[in-house]
Amino acid sequence: MNRIRSLALLGAATLTAGGLTALAAGTAQAADINVARNGGFESGLSNWSCSGGSGAVVPSPVFAGAGALKATPAGSDNARCSQTVTVKPNSTYTLSTQVQGSYVYLGATGTGTQDVSTWTPGTGGGWQKLSTTFSTGPSTTQVSVYTNGWYGQSPYTVDEFSVFGPDGGGGSDPGPVVPGAPAGTAVSGQSANALTLSWSAVSGAAGYYVYQNGVRVQTVTNPSAQISGLTASTSYAFQISAYNAAGEGTRSATVTGTTTGGGGPNPNPAVPRHALTGYWQNFNNGATVQKLSDVPAQYDIIAVSFADATTTPGAITFNLDTVGLGGYTVPQFKADIVAKKAAGKSVILSIGGEKGTISVNDSASANNLANSAYALMQEYGFTGVDIDLENGINPTYMTQAMRALSQKAGPSLVITMAPQTIDMQSTQGGYFRTALNIKDILTVVNMQYYNSGAMLGCDGKVYSQGSVDFLTALACIQLEGGLDPSQVGIGVPASPSGAGSGYVSPAIVNNALDCLTVGTGCGTFKPAKTYPSLRGAMTWSTNWDAKAGNAWSNAVGPKVHSLP
Repeated sequence: MNRIRSLALLGAATLTAGGLTALAAGTAQAADINVARNGGFESGLSNWSCSGGSGAVVPSPVFAGAGALKATPAGSDNARCSQTVTVKPNSTYTLSTQVQGSYVYLGATGTGTQDVSTWTPGTGGGWQKLSTTFSTGPSTTQVSVYTNGWYGQSPYTVDEFSVFGPDGGGGSDPGPVVPGAPAGTAVSGQSANALTLSWSAVSGAAGYYVYQNGVRVQTVTNPSAQISGLTASTSYAFQISAYNAAGEGTRSATVTGTTTGGGGPNPNPAVPRHALTGYWQNFNNGATVQKLSDVPAQYDIIAVSFADATTTPGAITFNLDTVGLGGYTVPQFKADIVAKKAAGKSVILSIGGEKGTISVNDSASANNLANSAYALMQEYGFTGVDIDLENGINPTYMTQAMRALSQKAGPSLVITMAPQTIDMQSTQGGYFRTALNIKDILTVVNMQYYNSGAMLGCDGKVYSQGSVDFLTALACIQLEGGLDPSQVGIGVPASPSGAGSGYVSPAIVNNALDCLTVGTGCGTFKPAKTYPSLRGAMTWSTNWDAKAGNAWSNAVGPKVHSLP
């Protein structure tokens, strides 16, 4: 961002042949300017240097504009990104930036006085502002300003970096130019009364105008928009333009979208009687990196992992890891969701995971979760949510959140849960109570039969993980504890790499499915009755499955789909 320099003369001046000889009053000081260059990262890494090649400019998440800096620390590198700015001696400057991530530092060195730094422990959630001030020494004309993470920690993101103070002679960033026309405009999600638009980010854009049938209807800062209040079975024409401080650019080519014929505010494909669920990783941890389009057709429910916490209690957002996923873009991701739904698949957003920090402990946070989850469903086309909170769950307020979400999304909403084995040992546990509370709107509970050691079965005996008895005797607790068989699934790792312990071969999973549905293939434990409508099975993850040649889905998928 640029500041306009101003120089005002206070009082009258007298001109002579020798020039300006007197001022009745002094001359006002020039306004502070931003002496940092490319602080919005709209020009890539121009003017910046990042240690060890740790930094890259990404299109999402951004605080403003079309780009932000994402840097990844290593065990011996804190991912410092810096630039040298031109300053004025004996002056004070304000250094600030917006950051996402944990242990993000901001500072200045070579000030000629006291070097400064500040940092935030963060939560890995929404944007936070870091700011500090420094003073320059009597002969200081250049200062190094920087941001960095911490050794071995997660990547961090920075945007809108600025150093405001007197012009040291280097001037400010060049002013913005009018941005170009957006490309790649597409309708990426449809319902009876809403359409989701997406397009490619435009360099230098501060935001975008959305035109519906030639009339401006929205102003947004990110390259997507949800257009609601539409009429069912009706076509609409849309154009997008980008704008910044220099003005509005040319509109995009026209794209046409048609609303569906009705069936609720967010009609989704029906989940089949017997379904295979797989978690899809929005990160690279050594498993096969996939686009959603790469997920095999055996999977009926695809749980996108994971939603991100924000600074608002209970509220969530979603940030596609475009860098970690090899350049997979948001428009591509949204288009893949549309394609999966067209093929009859449910694509849901998983909330939590091992490192999830989302807490819903009061009515306000429950409403925040429902509102933000529904907004993401509308923005991306998700068909529902998965609850995978491994740091505890409050059944009262999680129930409130899911019912509020159901009221918004309608009867086609998909809700799944992935509790740990300890969470489903008793109907008095928070997860079990929540599942029973929302039984009328719950799709399936895919308990994680791994990373748990030995547990009690429904017959009161202890069973060790890794056996058909462990799967069947623990499933029996849910089946006899109040859940409908159609709401029970068996969750296992896709390969030994997918979990710390508890991997079982696909053959054992299939035996457990047969044992529970038709009474064959059992171990020493045999349930008192069969449950033919058992929903199916789940795995962590589609990526680990792909790493192992899709052996899990190729074996368990056909078994699930052939159940009675």
